[in-house]
Amino acid sequence: MNHDDLKYWIALKSVQGIGNVNFTALADKFGSLPAVFASPMAKLKEITGISKGIAEEIINFNDWDKVKKELELLDKNKVYIITYHDELYPRRLQDVYDRPPYIYVRGNLNSEDINIAMVGSRQASAYGKYTTERISRDLALRGATVVSGMARGIDSAAHRGALTAHGRTVAVLGSGLDVIYPPENKKLFEDIIQNGAVISEYPLGTPPRASNFPARNRIISGMSYGVVIVEAGEKSGSLITARLALEQGREVFAVPGSIDSAGSRGTNKLIKQGAKLVENTDDILEEILPQLEQTFKPAIKPETADIKETETSDVKAPALSAVDRKIIDFVSRGSIHIDDLTSSTGLSSADALSALTAMELKGVIQQHPGKYFSLKKQILD
Repeated sequence: MNHDDLKYWIALKSVQGIGNVNFTALADKFGSLPAVFASPMAKLKEITGISKGIAEEIINFNDWDKVKKELELLDKNKVYIITYHDELYPRRLQDVYDRPPYIYVRGNLNSEDINIAMVGSRQASAYGKYTTERISRDLALRGATVVSGMARGIDSAAHRGALTAHGRTVAVLGSGLDVIYPPENKKLFEDIIQNGAVISEYPLGTPPRASNFPARNRIISGMSYGVVIVEAGEKSGSLITARLALEQGREVFAVPGSIDSAGSRGTNKLIKQGAKLVENTDDILEEILPQLEQTFKPAIKPETADIKETETSDVKAPALSAVDRKIIDFVSRGSIHIDDLTSSTGLSSADALSALTAMELKGVIQQHPGKYFSLKKQILD
């Protein structure tokens, strides 16, 4: 979106009294942001949540120089804005009631990302950090994108685990993207940008206020299929994320800890309340897979090796890379073991497993006991 369009988004969000919900109501009602600013008082007041005072603020808005400076600052800091009208806006976040109308981004978001959040205590133990890195690494190897908040402790370990696997990871900040917090994570910040994205709903220059973090947690859970909690005390902020995830209809997972550890009381309590206990990535993916099959509903002819992007009545079959097609050429002939697949294709075990899992998550490949794989039999109507 160019600056001429974006200036209206920034301007409306800066109007006193405009929140995420009534911002969307205005945009949807009038069809465009310029139309909002051109609307008369009576029409603006028809929108729920728009009082006479807020309507006057919109009509009398004249701080366009400030908006122009913000756009220039975004360019200088290599930050861009993605609105909820954009295809790159996180798909799952669209469903959240109070989603931000736009987010600030550094790096690259991917509309095909299969986001799984991992969060936990800032005062993490060695066990917590080790377990987080292991699970995060395995999730990344199997095609998932790890989402967290780049805080000290568990969050940082989650990002590092994904990066170790050369996988994708997304950090959601509680500050502007030019305010790296905690400051010792500057290198991690740069690494995430190269292998995913750092995002925020807050303008540049926003400090990491305590009140920002519970709000950003709804984005972490909202853009994800599920949230994995590792080491959370009884009053941990991670429990807020778990509650938000439940309210948003997301899966909640918890890694068990020692009954003698204060840092595990929150996670152990979550398990008692019904969160799924996690020992490995399979515990997570077996809950996420059914959601993805419903989301993508791919229509693939298994007998056809040359799979093309095919349109059904309302969805498209997922696009496939050269590596995907190479694998499909083998698995379409029948069930094949991972070892035979790697020796036949020349792919490394890590690359093959990552591609297989990504296609499994999209409903193209089916895994069988013993690490055997076959093409999923879904026939076009």
